[in-house]
Amino acid sequence: MKQKLREALFVFLQCTWGLPQTIAGFIVYLICRMRGCERFFFGGAICTEWHRDDGISLGLFIFCPAGGGIHLHEYGHTFQSLLLGPLYLALVSLPSLMWAGLPVFRRMRREKRVPYSRLFCEGWADRIGAKYEKHGRKVYRRK
Repeated sequence: MKQKLREALFVFLQCTWGLPQTIAGFIVYLICRMRGCERFFFGGAICTEWHRDDGISLGLFIFCPAGGGIHLHEYGHTFQSLLLGPLYLALVSLPSLMWAGLPVFRRMRREKRVPYSRLFCEGWADRIGAKYEKHGRKVYRRK
């Protein structure tokens, strides 16, 4: 019962305080569903395993490669969304997209062996996800 209440609060907050990113996530989710991507619940979030190598978290929605092992990291981003609300897109999503995608940052990470988690929001997401794994909480269930 306690877990159901947490998940309900999670969904409510993502659909109010985190509404901008949840709307964007819903649009991506619909596109993925039309393409036949698998989905399941992950700690209150809706996780979709898409046909890409990367992951993204948009409010209530997580998108990860199948078996990619980044579900907990992306789940960490959902808590950043809860904390930052409408500021999440500017403070986490934009820097994260630039860090992951711009050639200058990709080259720097590769040549200087800079870990992906060096960017503040990525390391923060790793730490949040690790807390759930460390405490042995069951955060996912298949539909």
